[in-house]
Amino acid sequence: METRLQKVIADSGLVSRRKAEEWIAQGRVTVNGRVVRELGTKVDPEKDHVKVDGRHLKEVPPQVFLMLNKPKGYMSSLSDPAGRPTITDLLVGVGLRVFPVGRLDYDSEGLMLLTNQGEIAQALLHPRYHVAKTYLIKVKGVLTDEEIGALEKGVELEDGLTGPAVVKKIRKAKENSWVEITIHEGRKHQVKRMLETVGHPVIKLTRVRFGSLSLADLPRGHYRYLTDREANQLRALVRSRQEAVAASHASSRRVAPPTRPTPPARPARPARSARPARWAKLSRRRSA
Repeated sequence: METRLQKVIADSGLVSRRKAEEWIAQGRVTVNGRVVRELGTKVDPEKDHVKVDGRHLKEVPPQVFLMLNKPKGYMSSLSDPAGRPTITDLLVGVGLRVFPVGRLDYDSEGLMLLTNQGEIAQALLHPRYHVAKTYLIKVKGVLTDEEIGALEKGVELEDGLTGPAVVKKIRKAKENSWVEITIHEGRKHQVKRMLETVGHPVIKLTRVRFGSLSLADLPRGHYRYLTDREANQLRALVRSRQEAVAASHASSRRVAPPTRPTPPARPARPARSARPARWAKLSRRRSA
């Protein structure tokens, strides 16, 4: 089956799809011995010989999806220039290269999804697909109904108005309380900034759900591979969101353009007045 060239390169695990597009444009990719620079080029991985910098692509690895319960004190990246612990230290035994779908702060914990499928990862993170992420949060003080209403409508941050959130009170103590917040965006430190905006700094934050996935009883610091059912649910979620967006775009293109108003009828020209009598006399003299 034919597939876009940049996707074939990305699926091989060599680089991301965006980087693959750059390499194609730079002339570093050949198909059957011919340099290809067109990003829309389609190839059949089973028939066509694709090379990058003169080297054949490796066989496409199997699709991998795994869930990690990240503890506090770990960077959610695969490496850290400052030498701090990263989630790579927790992925002992994972033979294939995987990368995180989104991030959690150093002092946050909870569910992280990792995969080697770049296209699915991008779709899960894109705000237009509205993939829900749910957090269990301990905050200072107790949120009022007015503050919850503000969060549910969207609050103004320095990078713009947030989308609507779903907020539930869980329990409260003397000075602090627990709330559950579900959002569909992924801005940096978004949930913390939202709560600070309404006057309740975050003390503890745990992501408990991502899309159709639930952290459940996965121990902190451990990971597990998704079941076939869970992986298929993710694929189906992405596919349904993509189809919905495509249908919306198609519908907007089918809307008939507004009809132009009919211009008002021009007023009839007045009839020409009869020639003066003196012109009639001159005309008779010439004819005589």
